[in-house]
Amino acid sequence: MPRIFNTAALKERRRELRNNQTLAEKTLWQKIHRKQLNGIQFYRQYGIGSYIADFYAPALKLCIEIDGDQHYTETGKEYDDERDNYIASLNIEVIRFRNREVIGNTDKIVTKIKHEIKLILESRM
Repeated sequence: MPRIFNTAALKERRRELRNNQTLAEKTLWQKIHRKQLNGIQFYRQYGIGSYIADFYAPALKLCIEIDGDQHYTETGKEYDDERDNYIASLNIEVIRFRNREVIGNTDKIVTKIKHEIKLILESRM
């Protein structure tokens, strides 16, 4: 079976994205890295197939995307739908937040993520 996660082909692109995070990505990363949310490990700029997730928790199969304005164009929506369908085909859940939501109300976003973590963990019991 071919490798799906963090392929060598996207290694440089993942590094570039990590080194050039948006303000929203930096803001959220400060709240979720180092197992700060329920002891769950998140990774930033994680390769999934030919896509790169903003944040991914392999233990939960949870992908978090932070969307800028380009995601709300017709082309952006089509790309996101294709991407989300592929990721969903791997049984990975995707949750999305707008840049301005993360920057303007980080605590609310973190609360939503904690709630999603709780739901995922409860569904496994």
